[in-house]
Amino acid sequence: MSDDPAAEPVIVTARGVEKHFGDLQVLKGIDLTVRKGEVVVIVGASGSGKTTFIRCINHLERIQKGRIEVNGHLIGYRERNGQLVEDSERNIARQRCEIGMVFQLFNLFPHLTALENIIEAPIHVRKIPREEALRTGRALLARVGLAEKEDTYPTQLSGGQQQRVAIARALAMRPALMLFDEPTSALDPEMIGEVLDVMKELAREGMTMIVVSHEMGFAREVANRVIMMHGGRIIEDAPPEQFFTAPAHERTAAFLSRVISRKE
Repeated sequence: MSDDPAAEPVIVTARGVEKHFGDLQVLKGIDLTVRKGEVVVIVGASGSGKTTFIRCINHLERIQKGRIEVNGHLIGYRERNGQLVEDSERNIARQRCEIGMVFQLFNLFPHLTALENIIEAPIHVRKIPREEALRTGRALLARVGLAEKEDTYPTQLSGGQQQRVAIARALAMRPALMLFDEPTSALDPEMIGEVLDVMKELAREGMTMIVVSHEMGFAREVANRVIMMHGGRIIEDAPPEQFFTAPAHERTAAFLSRVISRKE
């Protein structure tokens, strides 16, 4: 990011986003703007809508109201006669190429090696020639510290190694935005650091990232902004120094008190 974040182009725009599961309203009018190079960490208690929101960003969940744009393109919908209608699967798949997503549970293909997992989508979705995809895949494995694991299957990797392969797989699509859904929550404590180190390096390199996480140390060190969600709404959006030392909302203060006391 430049010294003036407002000078950077907008990567994500969410306006009035609402999401229902039957009679349960999970998102209640989410507004968010994320600029190129920003790292935004979303925190909040279970059930606050964090994961649902980032799944809506790449249309893994349909929204009932509002709109989401990534890189200036409407996600999941198109406008027709002033109304939003769901887009075709082909167009949605094309839009998702702009968005990398890393899940809690890795979601690697168990029958493919680490390298094969990484090159699958670039070859079949982006139509990148196989030799180019292999070169890129090997470079990405080296980037996440797993150059020697290209022929290894997921079941032969630790949880931290699998998550690093998952990050490399997402980066192979050359996304404008990376989404992380609690990427360390399924890992043993000793493996969390190796995944966070890769994410910190991505942030230093200027990758635009939205991260759902309970890793408060990561949020303090890496985030440009920390967002608190409660009851399907954003109730606080502040730089980390303000968020952690002088939260404006009492629910934020109570949440931080609980989370930090559990860590100690």
